[in-house]
Amino acid sequence: MSFWEYVGSRHAQLLTDTYQHASAVFQCMVLATVLGVALGVATYRSEWAGALATMTTATILTIPSLAMIGLLIPIVGLGVAPTVVALTLYGLLPVVRNAIVGLRGVDPALVDAAKGIGMSRTARLFRVELPLAWPPILTGIRVATQMLMGIAAIAAFASGPGLGNEIFRGIASLGSANALNQVLSGTLGIVVLALLFDAAYVLIGRLTISRGIRA
Repeated sequence: MSFWEYVGSRHAQLLTDTYQHASAVFQCMVLATVLGVALGVATYRSEWAGALATMTTATILTIPSLAMIGLLIPIVGLGVAPTVVALTLYGLLPVVRNAIVGLRGVDPALVDAAKGIGMSRTARLFRVELPLAWPPILTGIRVATQMLMGIAAIAAFASGPGLGNEIFRGIASLGSANALNQVLSGTLGIVVLALLFDAAYVLIGRLTISRGIRA
């Protein structure tokens, strides 16, 4: 059976796996973005706190993904839970680091001007600092998403959702007629998803970043 014949015969399952893969990455990136930006906001004013946040999230990223999921299984069980926890933790570093860099890069004169017209600290954060720091934050989100696309395939080890199941089935049946087709379909699906997500981030950047900031 050729690759395209295999895809045609398994298109329903492949579409389901693709949707689950994209959904898992998207939801985990939302969580990682909220947590990462919150950590950045909480630590960017202090050198040691920012360094601690960056070092901690960087340490998490050094843990092999298979080991991370293996360690989580006794705690949260199989399926979606270890996938969500692992992907969210892995997605933190680029977001935290870029949030800190972006917030520290805001011109202090603009913050002082906002303070001078009576803006509260919260208003300055949400109306001045975060909008100006958004371009590097978005870059961190893009980098994290590309990483999670590949890491999410390991979720199949813990009976998680996504295209990793196709890859693992192919590896487990190496030597069979469709083993290569299974691995290839899962891999190409992840590559296509990564490209689509990145294109979506480019569009989001064009819609949310003003021309003055982009220049």
